[in-house]
Amino acid sequence: MNLSTTPLSPPLSAPLSSATISMMLADARLPVGGHVHSAGLEPALSGGMPAAQVPGYMLGRVRTVTLVEAGTAVVARHVAVQGTGQGVFGAAQLAVALATVDRAWAARTPSRAVRDVSRSLARGYQRLAGTLWAEHPAVVASALGSTPPGPTLSRPVLLGVIAAAAGLDAESLVRLVVYDDAQTIAAAMLKLEPLDPAIPPGWVLAACAAAEEFVTDLAALTSADAIPAWGAPESEGWAEAHSRTTQRLFRA
Repeated sequence: MNLSTTPLSPPLSAPLSSATISMMLADARLPVGGHVHSAGLEPALSGGMPAAQVPGYMLGRVRTVTLVEAGTAVVARHVAVQGTGQGVFGAAQLAVALATVDRAWAARTPSRAVRDVSRSLARGYQRLAGTLWAEHPAVVASALGSTPPGPTLSRPVLLGVIAAAAGLDAESLVRLVVYDDAQTIAAAMLKLEPLDPAIPPGWVLAACAAAEEFVTDLAALTSADAIPAWGAPESEGWAEAHSRTTQRLFRA
């Protein structure tokens, strides 16, 4: 094979299953910058939370901020699917609709530090979407209005756009967001505290199981106004303090 003449990104000519897309997006090895994020774990530990409380911290996020992220992603997916599938919106109109979802997410995410990191992570997802699904109208729309160094949209909105472009169903998207958040914490824990690496996967499974009761309702969301508004004020305070320190392993 002559690598010099092989396309760096071959077109996705065949449909992929939701399971395949979910596995790719949830893979920590996907180079979209997720390795710099601890889902708030490092700020929490630096803020005084004992390491023994990490499983509870993970479960707490499942019932609060993760619901906001998942709900945002689902609504963004719905907007992208409806706007492109039925030809309701042009690119500019769809960009406005996605920005409306993003504003709803921002209103439910008081910490500027958390918002900034989310938009930074979205930059990697924007590049991924622009490489694999460049022609999809929602991907085109999501890039409108972006300014260097990255998109103005947040990570959950970009995940919703990718879900629409890749054909990922809403329930799979909810489970992806939940798993990714929990697994991010588990992976970060192994870098921050000495621990048997066989233990955190059990925490992840417990968190995913705890989220199941929310999956159906979250997957049915279609309006930005219906996105959950659960918060975690102490975690947001830790994130703000963390953003001002220079001695840290993760951005957030």
